Amino acid sequence: MKILVLGSGVVGVTSAWYLAQAGHEVTVVDRQPAAGMETSFANAGQVSPGYSAPWAGPGVPVKCAHWLLMKYRPFVFWPMPDPHLWRWLVQMLENCTSAAYDRNKGRMVRLAEYSRDVMCALRDETGISYDDRQRGTLQVFRTQKQLDAISGDIAVLRRYNVPYEVLDTAGCIRAEPGLESARHKLVGGLRLPGDETGDAFKFTQTLAGMAQAAGVTFQYDTSIRRVRADGGRVIGVETSRGLLTADSYVLALGSYSPALLRPLGIHLPVYPIKGYSLTAPITQESNAPVSTIMDETFKIGITRLGDRVRVGGTAEIAGFSLRLRKPRRETLEHSVTDLFPGSCVASEAQFWTGLRPMTPDGTPVIGRTGLENLYLNTGHGTLGWTMACGSGRVLADIISGRKPDIAHEDLNIFRYGM
Repeated sequence: MKILVLGSGVVGVTSAWYLAQAGHEVTVVDRQPAAGMETSFANAGQVSPGYSAPWAGPGVPVKCAHWLLMKYRPFVFWPMPDPHLWRWLVQMLENCTSAAYDRNKGRMVRLAEYSRDVMCALRDETGISYDDRQRGTLQVFRTQKQLDAISGDIAVLRRYNVPYEVLDTAGCIRAEPGLESARHKLVGGLRLPGDETGDAFKFTQTLAGMAQAAGVTFQYDTSIRRVRADGGRVIGVETSRGLLTADSYVLALGSYSPALLRPLGIHLPVYPIKGYSLTAPITQESNAPVSTIMDETFKIGITRLGDRVRVGGTAEIAGFSLRLRKPRRETLEHSVTDLFPGSCVASEAQFWTGLRPMTPDGTPVIGRTGLENLYLNTGHGTLGWTMACGSGRVLADIISGRKPDIAHEDLNIFRYGM
């Protein structure tokens, strides 16, 4: 089957790889000059299945109000007269119940755990390297209230047999010796030894090269203008290089996916949530993280990527703006210098921002649509890197007529009543 994949981020490239491995003729189209140049470029670097959780949950509206008042704010909201934003916010609020949180987190962990296994198999089979480390992740708590609140998450981890450790301050430092100077600021942590880290950009570019060697065609510097449909199926995609046709089509354009779907009568509830990161060389090895530390107070991930430190986080609702805002940098700098002083020169780090494609229930949208030959693989929010391989494999199985290894019926767009 001839398949056209729209988007060359980590989700689009993994989709192309597994489709090609299933024997399909695959072409990937993207406006950028190379793979992984947008949201996959400088994310937090975490492959964290156990920490997969939806934004929406009990008490989140109150927490958001509190975050907005913090000096180092993990959440920023710029009100805009955008009906898509307000509709998305209403849907998110509808998911802020205990029942919805348990349902959404359960399916996110299911997909993320599977994705980690698929990534491990890919690494074993191909030897792909991307500054990867298999050293677990550690969520650190600065208050007893934060530590006491993890019981619900632990229940989900137990349900899905995800290994975990609840650590006291000394245990956190044994796992991450660089935290020694911050000992007095911590009350404990939650460690997931099965989680990993790695550079999503390196992975995406390397896998794109492997896919190309396996026969996948990449058509870069190509703007995607419109998806044309007739008779209940897609008949082509209008691009800056003309009309492209295939037997089936995969939309993996992250935050830009909804705009292409609306003219087709498909309303995908995905909205961009802006994230930021810093990347700096390690200056003092003994003070640097071993793997990934998640600073619960500021919602910041601090990750070891080879000889670099990646600091990623914050959630800013600002539409499609890519403006780099100084206060967001200050939040990232504060977290890394507070927990790992001397590990890097944060003030000289590379500052970056990207748009995370977030659904109101946190779960990505994978699978069929109302059009016979159009498939979606988008809406992964902050977890595109964590869920990419599993999402690509599930989608390739669906398109190929094979039964995926995990339950997938609750991942498609029809859960929104489309």
